[in-house]
Amino acid sequence: MSKILKQIGTRIKAIREISNLSAEEFAKSINLDAEMYLKYEKGEADIPISVLSVISSNYNVEMTALLTGDEPHLQRINVVRKGKGLSIERRKEYKYQDLASKFINKKAEIFLVTPESLKNKSKHAYSHTGQEFNYILEGTLKLIFDGKEYILNPGDSVYFDSRYDHAIFSIDDKPAKFLAVVL
Repeated sequence: MSKILKQIGTRIKAIREISNLSAEEFAKSINLDAEMYLKYEKGEADIPISVLSVISSNYNVEMTALLTGDEPHLQRINVVRKGKGLSIERRKEYKYQDLASKFINKKAEIFLVTPESLKNKSKHAYSHTGQEFNYILEGTLKLIFDGKEYILNPGDSVYFDSRYDHAIFSIDDKPAKFLAVVL
């Protein structure tokens, strides 16, 4: 994963340099302190989707370009066949497939997510700006949201303010999947 983080950091640094900004100026433009920003730029820390979203919006760069280096180009329709979503390795406890990676000017990021089993993982929570909708497709999941736990089964959904700490895990060894829409 650190190789991917370094690649994303290199792309962000290129945007900063093209914009002719110092690290401090760029960090300020995306509401981060310079020290944290430099960790992202060097690939030393996992970059939250919310930070990538702000960079994408402020500097008119598609999220897909930040994550993969490829530019999306579809404007009217993006069909993704089963199992063919763009695999994105962002966090070791989740496997992501981007289900709209080729669509330009998206209003939401849409992922098929396969979480690790809670048995194999410590409870690390994340937060980011925006809102999130998750729809459970397979398996039984535990959502930890703002310190409270919720058990979710296929067909259940949850919509939440993603500024609050949250994490979701499979609670057994059976495969689990959910659709995540990040706004």
